[in-house]
Amino acid sequence: MSKLGNLGARLHRGEVGYDFVGNRKIWYGVSILITITAIVGLAVRGLNMGIEFQGGAVFTTPKTSVSVAQAETYAHDASGHPAVVQKLGTGGLRIQVAGIDTGKSDQIKDTLAKDLSVPSEQINADLVGPSWGEQIAGKAWEGLAIFMVLVVIYLAIAFEWRMALAAFVALIHDITITTGIYALVGFEVTSGTVIGLLTILGYSLYDTVVVFDSLKEQTKDITKQTRWTFSDVANSSINSTLVRSINTTVVALLPVAGLLFIGGGFLGAGTLNDISLSLFVGLAAGAYSSIFIATPLVADLKEREPQMKALKRRVLAKRAQAAEAGPVGEAEDDSFAEEPQDAAPAVVGQRSQPASRNRGRGRPSGKRR
Repeated sequence: MSKLGNLGARLHRGEVGYDFVGNRKIWYGVSILITITAIVGLAVRGLNMGIEFQGGAVFTTPKTSVSVAQAETYAHDASGHPAVVQKLGTGGLRIQVAGIDTGKSDQIKDTLAKDLSVPSEQINADLVGPSWGEQIAGKAWEGLAIFMVLVVIYLAIAFEWRMALAAFVALIHDITITTGIYALVGFEVTSGTVIGLLTILGYSLYDTVVVFDSLKEQTKDITKQTRWTFSDVANSSINSTLVRSINTTVVALLPVAGLLFIGGGFLGAGTLNDISLSLFVGLAAGAYSSIFIATPLVADLKEREPQMKALKRRVLAKRAQAAEAGPVGEAEDDSFAEEPQDAAPAVVGQRSQPASRNRGRGRPSGKRR
């Protein structure tokens, strides 16, 4: 078995673990810092909205020897507006100029034909009105709002309102970071970006629900025992699904990274950046939030319940009593012998198995003598 597979099995069995919930204040601080940076980026730089949202014209030229940088200068001089130029596989250019009308586009087309030394009739000009972009943006916001409402209702019914609230916070966290990265990087926001953004919300939710499902199962009879607190079990749920989350995230990120860094970066297919950046950032943020934000937040909310507070007091009292009775591990193990084993959190670091824990193993009844 590979090292990662072996680690995953040990995490699932609770033999090792990492204290995600115990260190939640660190993760909260990291997320707050990243979120504030993203909001500042949005406020200061704003989003570079594509031509679909501003209106304008797209000129497609035949094969030409003019470079992208030179074509940007020509288009800016002809239109008076900044232009986005991309090299096409045919050797031609795709020139986007925002904020121009039909009459202006004909004039720009003729000027570009002279500058690029190509026949004017071979330049294709497509006009996009700003109202179309406004409709797309409006529909996108409506779809996002409906998605959020349905998600919260579903999670509240399938799990409980605290998990629905935590998942909602995680989704807002992912959206804010992704759009903030777009503002900071300056990538153009197109209809492809919106599609990518909605796609990663589904992935983020899926990853969160996997952990919540494990948490729901392990806390079914948690108040009937005094071995673990709710936070202990929440930590166990994260650890038991950690390798699965890492594997699915890496597998999902690899093709997206290929589109972003190889397709868009090295091969010059800039149109791929519109959707691949939102997918790349969103997938990474979604995996992070499901592990470091959503589940620790659920643990925080649940620990405020009176029955969970009482459980925590009983657990701490039992542990203190076992520590005083010593030797380490022996008395503690015996004091929990009659309690249900439904909740079995991972320990932090390597677990030292007391001798008494192995008593009775190998016997059909599993009982200790």
